Amino acid sequence: MARPTPAPLKARAAALDLLAAVLVRHRLLDEAFDADPQVATLPDRDRAFVRLLAAATLRRLGEIDALLARCLDTPLPAKAGRARDVLRLGACQLLVLGTPPHAAISTSVDLLKHGPLAGYGGLVNAVLRRLDREGRGWAAELDSARLNTPGWLWDSWVAAYGEATARAIAEAHRHEAPTDLTAAGDPAIWAEPLEAEVLPTGSLRRRATGDLTGLPGFAEGRWWVQDAAAALPARLLGEVRGRRVADLCAAPGGKALQLAAAGARVTAVDRSGKRLVRLTDNLARLHLEAEIVEADATAWRPEQPFDAVLLDAPCSATGTLRRHPDGLWLKRPEDVAKLAALQARLLEAACSLVAPGGIVVYCVCSLQPEEGPAQLERLPAGFRRLPIRPDEVGGLAELLSPAGDLRTLPCHLAERGGMDAFFAARIQRLPDQAP
Repeated sequence: MARPTPAPLKARAAALDLLAAVLVRHRLLDEAFDADPQVATLPDRDRAFVRLLAAATLRRLGEIDALLARCLDTPLPAKAGRARDVLRLGACQLLVLGTPPHAAISTSVDLLKHGPLAGYGGLVNAVLRRLDREGRGWAAELDSARLNTPGWLWDSWVAAYGEATARAIAEAHRHEAPTDLTAAGDPAIWAEPLEAEVLPTGSLRRRATGDLTGLPGFAEGRWWVQDAAAALPARLLGEVRGRRVADLCAAPGGKALQLAAAGARVTAVDRSGKRLVRLTDNLARLHLEAEIVEADATAWRPEQPFDAVLLDAPCSATGTLRRHPDGLWLKRPEDVAKLAALQARLLEAACSLVAPGGIVVYCVCSLQPEEGPAQLERLPAGFRRLPIRPDEVGGLAELLSPAGDLRTLPCHLAERGGMDAFFAARIQRLPDQAP
């Protein structure tokens, strides 16, 4: 009778499968994690470790591969791809996560022990032992920020922000993002119960990790998870109480929740019925209301115009790479071009939905200029730019571009853990312009 696989080995085997899902089968990490049958059988603590290990390996993949190359006389053949991934996970445990060497090395060897690549066990053992002895010193000599960033992204960030800022962005991506929360009321009330810091922008930031559902206020719907940068665009609409506001491409719904909590009469539009289920569930938990519309926002036309429109357009999401490091290795330049064309159509549609004198806020969680300022280079006829003021973003003038748009970067608030990258611009339909 076969012995059951030890839990530590099961967790690492699941992480190994996730790494292959991203790098070989080009699947999103979160989708692969949710669909993996091995992950589903693990206790919560091991599930958290699986995602942590896979994400950390992807986040540091460039520097990990550079360190492994110093230990190998020749690259591993293509047929040994699983052994290469075992080495990557082992190196991450040793040099990034601080796993005890005996656990990181022995489990790595065991992952290959009974398969067709068992012959690589000795190599894995020798390489990881050498990394444990010398790898930390080698790592200190690497240009890790550059190694962990694909060339096309690095070049685009240098062109857009300059090399020093591009390096700061890439350095921020080496670290896991903290957890930010948006309170339905005064955030200061929840700082102590949630062991959180109130950021200048009004978000709550927790340094502790783990399950959030047992924290005070969750069951009562007093707060929800939302990055500090993601919480800013909805606030740029100003006072929305009693006003009709459309939230286009709304799912999973953080901004719709903000607007509803502020008293707006929200219509949340998204083409994905599956993603709208999550928004509906969150509205119910927070005891908030919104009209839910499953439709393509480029073609949807309501019976009457809105007082304000928020468009959080689909984008490359290069602004959320700290949370989704698989994007480093899955995104391509052609993705940005296709999305930029869609964003232009969505912005045109958003402008057609707002009443004279009404406000449109366009935003994307992207670092790519094609998806941000380039979309506002030619305003629709009858619209004007409304610059954002520092007092609207917690007094943090560094979050604003010279043109008066919101431009947050992962290296902003670095001393407090950084933030996602967001671009947002605010425009107004002139009063004498009919929609």
